[in-house]
Amino acid sequence: MIAGIDEAGKGPVIGPMVVCGVMAEEEIFEELKRLGVRDSKKLSKSRREELFEQIERYCALETVVLETVVLEAKELNELMKVKNINEILFDCYSAIIKKLKPEIAYVDSCDVDSERLSVKLEKATGVKVVAMHKADVRRVEVASASIVAKVLRDKRIEEIKKELGDFGSGYPSDPKTIEFLRSYYKLRGEFPPHSRTAWKTLKKVKDSVSQTKLF
Repeated sequence: MIAGIDEAGKGPVIGPMVVCGVMAEEEIFEELKRLGVRDSKKLSKSRREELFEQIERYCALETVVLETVVLEAKELNELMKVKNINEILFDCYSAIIKKLKPEIAYVDSCDVDSERLSVKLEKATGVKVVAMHKADVRRVEVASASIVAKVLRDKRIEEIKKELGDFGSGYPSDPKTIEFLRSYYKLRGEFPPHSRTAWKTLKKVKDSVSQTKLF
């Protein structure tokens, strides 16, 4: 059995990080590739959801096994007090590999040195691991995991938007997200639930609001 592991939501300032592992025989992954599975970032939202449903069907037939870790912003805030985001991601990868117990696992590298990450994961799990950059583009196993992680995170983001309102993508590069945070902080003097307080983005937003009040 082969596994692919990837994450969605490593960088946002709002919302969870979802890490997913997908395990199946090689021929199943070849079928998924023929169905159109590829890097989730190159697929439309509707197409990702269609392929997610296909993967779920394989799960129902017990030919695909899924394992996911969802870390909400509150959990990330606590973990970030003692670890950086890549160390947290390493722990998630390790936990998923240990649960799936594949013959080999392909992971999207969260370390600039992918070989170093492979060695560390192998020592932590006892499983053969191949870490590589852009693994979601290069390996259908990882692409499958990227689709599941992205769809699950998107669903969670929609739930959070029902609670907070439309804050955009949640990424620091999104002007809508930054304006939402500025307005929320300016009005309430605090950041909304589901914000990642360890992110420098929030300090920048807070400083910009404080500077505005001086004029």
